[in-house]
Amino acid sequence: MRRVRIWMAAGLLAASCACGRTLPSDGTIDVVPVPVRVTPVEGVFRLGASTPVCIESSDERMRWVADALDEVLQPVFGRGLECRFPQAGEPHAVNFLLDASMAPDAYRLTVTTERVDILAGAPEGAFYAVQTLRQLLPVEAFDGGVRTVELPAVEIEDRPAMAYRGLMLDVARHFFTVDEVKRTLDLLALHKMNVFHWHLTDDQGWRIEIRRYPELTRVGSVRRRTLIGKDPGGEYDETCRYDERPYGGFYTQEEVREVVDYAARRFITVIPEIEFPGHAVAALASYPWLGCTGEQYEVRQTWDIDDRVFCVGRDSTFDFIEGVLDEVIGLFPSTYIHIGGDECPTKMWEQCPHCRARMRAEGLTAPRQLQGYATKRVERFLLAHGRRLIGWDEILDGGVSPTAAVMSWRGTEGGIRAARQGNPVVMAPTTHCYLDYYQTDDVANEPLAWGGCLPLSKVYELDPYEGLDSLAQRCVLGVQANLWTEYIPDFAQAQYMLLPRLAAVAEVGWAPRRRNYDDFLRRMEHLRLLYGACGYRYAPHPFAH
Repeated sequence: MRRVRIWMAAGLLAASCACGRTLPSDGTIDVVPVPVRVTPVEGVFRLGASTPVCIESSDERMRWVADALDEVLQPVFGRGLECRFPQAGEPHAVNFLLDASMAPDAYRLTVTTERVDILAGAPEGAFYAVQTLRQLLPVEAFDGGVRTVELPAVEIEDRPAMAYRGLMLDVARHFFTVDEVKRTLDLLALHKMNVFHWHLTDDQGWRIEIRRYPELTRVGSVRRRTLIGKDPGGEYDETCRYDERPYGGFYTQEEVREVVDYAARRFITVIPEIEFPGHAVAALASYPWLGCTGEQYEVRQTWDIDDRVFCVGRDSTFDFIEGVLDEVIGLFPSTYIHIGGDECPTKMWEQCPHCRARMRAEGLTAPRQLQGYATKRVERFLLAHGRRLIGWDEILDGGVSPTAAVMSWRGTEGGIRAARQGNPVVMAPTTHCYLDYYQTDDVANEPLAWGGCLPLSKVYELDPYEGLDSLAQRCVLGVQANLWTEYIPDFAQAQYMLLPRLAAVAEVGWAPRRRNYDDFLRRMEHLRLLYGACGYRYAPHPFAH
């Protein structure tokens, strides 16, 4: 990775030129997402490799903050700064202090000619201050070989407006390694985002080890081949081409724990998604008795919606999903567990004697009502185990308890409906948050994407509170970007689709009521350069002049 090369280069330069150089401040104070208040002050603070870090707190999580500061400064100085625990603040130092009277995610960053003081409500606020500090550094600092770098004197007061600022990464259609997932988490941290929604199962692959059901990864994690080019949507004939190569991958439980821990150290919650009752072919290929017919299927090789779903007429299906969720709960400490719930056809249920019997037993009059029955049954299991259910907005159709959270993807209508009835809501509409859409109208010169055009400016226009009164607005937890990976075969392309649009989603979640696109675009110029310094690939379209 380029970041590793940057760190190595910085170390070599520091060793070969002990005196280094002083990098002057360019006076830039361009922070994304936009802070609550920025007050520039005359002067600069000279930050050097010998500057001490004083952390006046015994909270063990402050060591994660110190590690984050090291990650920022390693490329600059070739090493991190000396940290003192617990140590009262002092002049000519970077000082951290916690103040319980502040919100946990709030911070005040004060840079003077004499010191850098970071006051935060809790370690997460201090962590966000470090990310702001990263953006105050001249980008040239990350070339390394620096003895001293000047920071502009400034006072920044800041905190996010929304509690949930997330990204969903689909690893079922295309698999990403643990290191690539960690790089994604680094991106979230850079943008002060705090939720990683991990889409782990779908028709095209089962990506998480479940020890009770080993066939899920032995069989369900590998598809025999993959469709090349655009999916025709149900018209699969001799004109369709396939790569004729097996494709697979999954995460062991040890790897899952590694990712969850890595995220926690960046104050990011990982929410797993286990699709139920639709998007189930990989599971049905592993255990045919989970389907309505018991037929042996293959893991799906194309991208369209599949009629083959979990049989919700058999109690054995619920034994299975509860067994899966029991292991998932043990791996993920998140309050919410995502069960999908989207795009579930009823064709198989209509023909299934077990499902028809279930309808009679439950007094249901239409096959579609079976999804509501299944969702509520799974929700009861999660509640009994101290967790809450979250699902795509289709879960509203069958009715859910007030504790269930709704992720609105089919526009914002589902989110509005859910918020008005008191359910927690995450706004993630296709209109503004689907980053697998094209970034420009010039699709001929772009990598294959799902379709539609979603430029940076459109993402930035999202108003998560639109159509809601003040009472219903309280139910909106936040916003989420979604990256479905049908047409994203590798991590380089994933970065390209995420950046810079992820920054727009981050700012919507951080400051939904105080945004200006022209100002955002101006501030993004500095962040764009930082992407390059950190080795991330990004789309250049918004920055073309």
